[in-house]
Amino acid sequence: QVQLVESGGGLVQPGGSLRLSCAASGMIFSVNAMGWYRQAPGKQRELVARITRDGSTDYADSVKGRFTISRDNVKNTVYLQMSSLKPEDSAVYYCNSGVVDIFTTSESEYWGQGTQVTVSS
Repeated sequence: QVQLVESGGGLVQPGGSLRLSCAASGMIFSVNAMGWYRQAPGKQRELVARITRDGSTDYADSVKGRFTISRDNVKNTVYLQMSSLKPEDSAVYYCNSGVVDIFTTSESEYWGQGTQVTVSS
């Protein structure tokens, strides 16, 4: 059993900053790529940022230069530092990861429960 638990969402004014965290726990052998997705009301879930185990990153064009993804491989945790937030960044943010557990040799995809980010004055 593997769980992804997110934290750090909340309400912030436009131009402000927030830091999201997502920790993977359970019967983990290895954690591969980790990422953040978001879904606003009435819209499809979209990729925000992704980071491989060796630190290669990929960002949605809409967040480049404002968001930074990072990870701690010892803690199996991924972070999303969000700056210069805009109202259009408001959404539920979901953590996603490919994990190999100790019982199998294949990777499975896991999702966190989601954390709300609201950017409003």
